[in-house]
Amino acid sequence: MTLAEIKSDFALLDDWEDRYRYIIELGRALPPMPDDLKTEGTKVRGCTSQVWLHARVTPGDAGPELTFEGDSDAHIVRGLVAILLAIYNGMPAARMASYDPAADFSSIGLQDHLTPQRSNGLASMVERVRADSRAALAN
Repeated sequence: MTLAEIKSDFALLDDWEDRYRYIIELGRALPPMPDDLKTEGTKVRGCTSQVWLHARVTPGDAGPELTFEGDSDAHIVRGLVAILLAIYNGMPAARMASYDPAADFSSIGLQDHLTPQRSNGLASMVERVRADSRAALAN
C-alpha cells in the first residue's frame, strides 16, 4: 500500500472511529515479520508496545537502499508501522536519513488523534529509520 492510497482512503472516512479501524486493517495487511528477526537489535526503544523494525540494505545506483519490515504486538501500533513503511520504503537512504514525515502524518490527522504515548512511540520509530539509514550511508 502506498502513502497516496492511504491518504485517499483516509479522506473517505468521516470519523476517527472508522479511521482507527482502518489503521488496524493496515496492520493486519502488513506482511508477517519472521520471528527470527524479532530480536533485541531490531526492537525499537521508546515504544510502550513492543515494536520491531528490520532494515535490509542493498546497493543502489545512488547509494545504499533500505527496505524495512516491521511488526508490533499492538493492533493500532502495527497499523502505524504499516503507514511508516508506506512512507519510507522505496525512498533513497540519503533522503530517508533526514526526511521528516510530520507533514505526512498531519495530512491524515494522525498527530491530532494519537495518545501522547503512541506519538512518542511513532517518533521513536522515525528516529530508528533515520539511524538505520545513516548507518547504511556510513558503511
